[in-house]
Amino acid sequence: MTAPAQTPSAAPGRDPGLRGHRTPVLVLAGVAVVALGISAAICYGTGFGGWVLTVVLGLILYLVGAFVAVNRYEGRRAARDRTWGVLIRSAFVLALLPLVSVVWTLISKGWERLDLNFFTTSMNNIGARDPDGGAVHAIIGTLEQVAIAAAITIPLGVLAAVYIVEYGRGRFTLAIRFFVDVMTGIPSIVAGLFVLSFWVLIVTPWFNNGQPTFSGFAAALALSVLMLPTIVRSTEEMLRLVPAPLREGAYALGVPKWKTIVKVVIPTALPGIITGIMLSIARAAGETAPVLLVAGGSDAVNINPFENNQTSLSLFVFQQAGDASRFAPARAWTAALTLVALVLILTIAAKLLAGRNRLRR
Repeated sequence: MTAPAQTPSAAPGRDPGLRGHRTPVLVLAGVAVVALGISAAICYGTGFGGWVLTVVLGLILYLVGAFVAVNRYEGRRAARDRTWGVLIRSAFVLALLPLVSVVWTLISKGWERLDLNFFTTSMNNIGARDPDGGAVHAIIGTLEQVAIAAAITIPLGVLAAVYIVEYGRGRFTLAIRFFVDVMTGIPSIVAGLFVLSFWVLIVTPWFNNGQPTFSGFAAALALSVLMLPTIVRSTEEMLRLVPAPLREGAYALGVPKWKTIVKVVIPTALPGIITGIMLSIARAAGETAPVLLVAGGSDAVNINPFENNQTSLSLFVFQQAGDASRFAPARAWTAALTLVALVLILTIAAKLLAGRNRLRR
């Protein structure tokens, strides 16, 4: 006896319960237009708010109207799904707006002094009515201070994290982790005061005939205090994410523990470690208070970080923003744009270097 042929509705993969009408795009567009119109009428008609409140209220009205429309065409489950999708996308746009606004403001206002004179001259002998003057002294100071702080902090931070994850046991490890967590919340001015009271006022007089000395190296020490907890915590988390079978496989082959850490664990976690290091460098490059307290600031170029006052881009921005000259704000904006571009270039270079090393392995 021949089996009856299946109808299209009963064919496999064609369950009509899983398929339904899609809400027309024109309906959703109409809901958006109506919601924005009602929102504008309420806000501007009553004079209660501007375009920001209009957009927010329009989004709320659109969510309500879209829920009703989708519920009619596709059902309650699809309506809830569509509503949450709009909320998630709106949260993403809302989180992206401040970043876009900052970048646009920096570019639009920092473009005015983005010339060769800004990158080849300093503020030495520049008066209030002089439109020239640049930030080469601040750029040199930032590069030297951040480089010294990174040279001090990166080995210490990575080794401390390796000890905590691979070797640490008992109360000593708990004490290290506790103090690292405490250091994470230290304000930058406290780090500057610590270096001022210890290095500048106690140590430097031994080498300068009893006179305390400001220097870029002192600023680098203060920045290293701020960088250390970030590097330790980020490196620790990255090392913990390395799968245990990688370590066990190396141990099974007779590889010593130190070589397993150097050849297996750290290379595997290297991209995350690089990210944490760049976050700490970005924070250090943008700090003003420590540099002001222990480096003093300077209008002239000082390529020696161990003697005399030195400035940085963040301190230069702070000083120019408070200067009475009408040419100072343009310098401040261009210096801020330069600082952001410098951190971006360093981050991209570090990522490319980490990716290249990973490909070679």
